[in-house]
Amino acid sequence: MPRPALSRQLVEAFSQMPVIDAHEHLPPERDRVARQVDVFTLFDHYTRLDQLTAGLSPKDQERVFDRDLPLELRWQLFRPILANIRFGSYARPAFAAAREFYGFDDINDETYAPLSQAMQEANQPGLYARVLIEKCGIRAALVQQARTDYDEEYLLPVMPMDTYAAVHTWEQIAQRGREVDDEAPESLDEYLELILEGLRQWKAQRVVGLKMTSRTYGHPDRAQAWELFGSLRTGACASLPDLNPLRDYLLDCMLRMAAEENLVVAVHTGMWGDFRTLEATHMIPLIQRHPATRFDLYHAGMPSVREAGVMGKNSANVWLNLCWCHIISPMMTRSLLGEWIDMVPVNKIIAFGGDYCHPVEKVYGHLTMARENLARVFAARIEEGLMDKDDALALGRQWFYETPRALYGLTA
Repeated sequence: MPRPALSRQLVEAFSQMPVIDAHEHLPPERDRVARQVDVFTLFDHYTRLDQLTAGLSPKDQERVFDRDLPLELRWQLFRPILANIRFGSYARPAFAAAREFYGFDDINDETYAPLSQAMQEANQPGLYARVLIEKCGIRAALVQQARTDYDEEYLLPVMPMDTYAAVHTWEQIAQRGREVDDEAPESLDEYLELILEGLRQWKAQRVVGLKMTSRTYGHPDRAQAWELFGSLRTGACASLPDLNPLRDYLLDCMLRMAAEENLVVAVHTGMWGDFRTLEATHMIPLIQRHPATRFDLYHAGMPSVREAGVMGKNSANVWLNLCWCHIISPMMTRSLLGEWIDMVPVNKIIAFGGDYCHPVEKVYGHLTMARENLARVFAARIEEGLMDKDDALALGRQWFYETPRALYGLTA
């Protein structure tokens, strides 16, 4: 059977399977439908970076997304840039959304205005269900907006560890105390008790995980942390720098608490800014120090995908999450999957997370790309005699649904 035909069959089969969307930045639907939307909503979020690197000035980008300006003026600014980014993988979900949800086969001079009108007319309650549940087959999505006030039962929050660990002033510490227990903590141990209570309050609000960033952390030192906490409390120290021994110690304690409270620790690795500072390998000391804590490594460590793969292979408490990856580079994602299937136990891999904020429609295009990537990798292995079609279907269901469902303890 020719590989394209087999790949299409697998994509079709995957499209019938349930999905756990393992990483989004979606706000509650009420926030999205309260916004004015237009064609440029589809080029928000990650495509903003491509616009800048393709030559759009920051000032003109602000104008493109300024809805107080005429749509035609904004389109004229954006039009030459679109020609430079339209074939990139960041842009593909925008075109998929225009086609699948609004009936426009292209985004161009003739369609940008009617597409904008169609989007605004469709920006009504029920949008999330139409996109995520009906079109994508998503049973649950893990969302990170540093908030828990979601009305949608299928949107499950993951909250930032820095809420409690990244405190640089006494006022920040006191404020955390007032939020959790109406009182400021008197000592470092009281603050740790407050953090634990805060995590339990989050769990009562359906939080299923905590989020941190991979970076170089110092070894936790309780004595130094105690001293810095006291200096902030007495006013001897007005403010601590971003990275400091108190933060290192609090983070380390929270990793232990995460295991005790059955919360997964999601970790941003790799892509963004100076990605060298975000290497997945920075996490190795913490992973080894906390064997009972489950770590979900986001973005496959891109571009250092081999290092992340080895971490997933070597550590029983590490999972590898392909969120964002399929739109960063489909080819890199297919390449790493070929290596990871050889290296990593297959129950350690999570297939998909859309990683979007307001342009919820783009989740569909990203998910389509994820299905295509898995299908092409599996089809090649079937042709090589390394698996059969039933294996591929079982593995697709495991990665899209069963593994993230089991890791996060979901009932969806």
